[in-house]
Amino acid sequence: MKRPPAVQQAFVLHHYDWSESSLILDLFTREQGRMAVVAKGAKRPYSQLRAVLLPFQRIQVTLSKPVKSDDGSEGVVTLRAAEWAGGSTMPAGAALFSGYYLNELLLKLLARQDPQPLLFDLYAQTLPELHAAEDAQSQAALRAFELRLLAELGLLPDLSLATLTQTPLQAGAGYAISPESGVMPGGELDGATLVNIQAALLHGSLPALRQACAPALPALRSQLRALLQYHLAGKPLRTRQVMLDVQKLME
Repeated sequence: MKRPPAVQQAFVLHHYDWSESSLILDLFTREQGRMAVVAKGAKRPYSQLRAVLLPFQRIQVTLSKPVKSDDGSEGVVTLRAAEWAGGSTMPAGAALFSGYYLNELLLKLLARQDPQPLLFDLYAQTLPELHAAEDAQSQAALRAFELRLLAELGLLPDLSLATLTQTPLQAGAGYAISPESGVMPGGELDGATLVNIQAALLHGSLPALRQACAPALPALRSQLRALLQYHLAGKPLRTRQVMLDVQKLME
């Protein structure tokens, strides 16, 4: 098995207090996927890591080799160094909630130590598309991310066919995406839109996927959220609930 490089590109998805001065980071790395890393001394006022270990910032991390414990299992990986690797600034407003929503999806759907380089690149490309207002561009970026995430994890059916009959979808006819039955007649999504989305997924172009999502953003939002919730085994998305609570307060 190829040994992962000591220096890797990463994003901080979440962090937990480990001691008075240290943190446990949930990193999303390009080479190793999600992994837990100890950042010793990161909470100290004079630590250079404090300004680097921020969410939504692409960083370059140097990691220690895991030391095997007495029972043969691999021990904790330690963060030896981290530096900013360029990219966009910290999102604000609705974009901040959207960013945390992406992080929560990755935390709950990705297994640890499972490399997902395509999803890493997708995440990095999606963050700059999130804006302070919930405009069409931001919504298309979110729907494209959800679709690609489900597809990469093998949780999305072929959107160009009715799943049970394997017949091509018809333009002008309405369809729904069922977590258990796949694509089925009788929903809000036009057949032509789903066919275009499937073509964009197969092509691999992120701009094309966003463009394919644009005509049906509200319907896609409800359909994909239901599909994601099903595969989360009913676990609520906390970020989604916080967003709803804030919207109620603003109303």
